[in-house]
Amino acid sequence: MKIDQATIRKIAHLARLNFDSQAEEKMRKDLSQVLEWVEQLQELPTDNVAPLTSMSSEINAFRADEVGEQLTQEQALKNAPKQENGFFTVPKVME
Repeated sequence: MKIDQATIRKIAHLARLNFDSQAEEKMRKDLSQVLEWVEQLQELPTDNVAPLTSMSSEINAFRADEVGEQLTQEQALKNAPKQENGFFTVPKVME
């Protein structure tokens, strides 16, 4: 499937992207290539293929939740690099 210039401009508008003419042409070609690849995938026979639930064959080892030793607030904060008023203090990451 080929994407025309009007479609790429509409997608760019919806995604709030601004392209110059060279970037617009590259994006149009790239999106067309992706859609062609998806069309190729749709041609594959998948009637007898079970859907994947995970890409890994690993199985989780679940265990029962058990109540163990409960820490006091002082014990929990004992190794904290910084604390203030009984809470962990972390550096500010946003203004």
